[in-house]
This record gives sequence, structure tokens and C-alpha cells, in this order.
Amino acid sequence: MRTQKRCIGYVAIVVDDYDRAIEYYTQKLGFTLVEDTPQPGKRWVVVTPNPESDCNLLLARASNERQKNFIGNQCGGRVFLFLQTDDFWRDYNAMKSKGVTFCQLPREEEYGTVVVFEDLYGNRWDLYQNRQT
Repeated sequence: MRTQKRCIGYVAIVVDDYDRAIEYYTQKLGFTLVEDTPQPGKRWVVVTPNPESDCNLLLARASNERQKNFIGNQCGGRVFLFLQTDDFWRDYNAMKSKGVTFCQLPREEEYGTVVVFEDLYGNRWDLYQNRQT
């Protein structure tokens, strides 16, 4: 039997402006811009926390009022995305120095170190490092 390789390739996040979102994710969070391709009426904009990763963020500009209502509230106020790191304090301090909004102080949990932050739009994220990393 042949083994299948499957993964989440993209997670779409609704944004208000491509350039503003690119600047935030690359300058504040340290992501890499993978692709920015014009398409009729929109752009295909992809950023990633790690260029070797199979999972990327697709920055999708809201195209109607219904979509605009979800900007910053993609998960109903819960943590939406989880940014795993191999060096929590390096990334926390870098993000903090660049003005990223943290919702709490970092804390130690059974599984590792974690802190909740909000992106440019108010979507909540966990920055975390597993204890075994």
C-alpha cells in the first residue's frame, strides 16, 4: 500500500489591504513573502513563518461586506492560529520590540511556554514552544 502525504497547504486569513498585511506579517512577525501574484480583481499573496514549511498563510482581501465583517474575528474571539517556535524568548522579545500586541504575560504550561498575541486585525494567536523543542 502506498503512503499518502497530505498537509494543510494554505490557511486563508481575511485582510483589509494586501500591502498593509504584507508589511505586518513580514516586518512585525518575521514571516517571508512567498508569492504576490496579480489576478483579475485580486492578488494571490502568500506568507510563511518558515520558507521550508508546507503550511502558509494566504492573505485574502475581503471582497464584500460579509467578508469584511470577519476581518479580525476569524475564530469568534478564540485563538485562531498557533505559531510554534524553537526559541520562545527570541521570538517573543523580537515581536514585542516591534510593537506586536500581547494579551497577557508569557506563562509556563505543562506542554511548554506560551503567550497570546493579536495580529494587525485582532485575530488571536498563540506563540508557543513545546517543552521538548
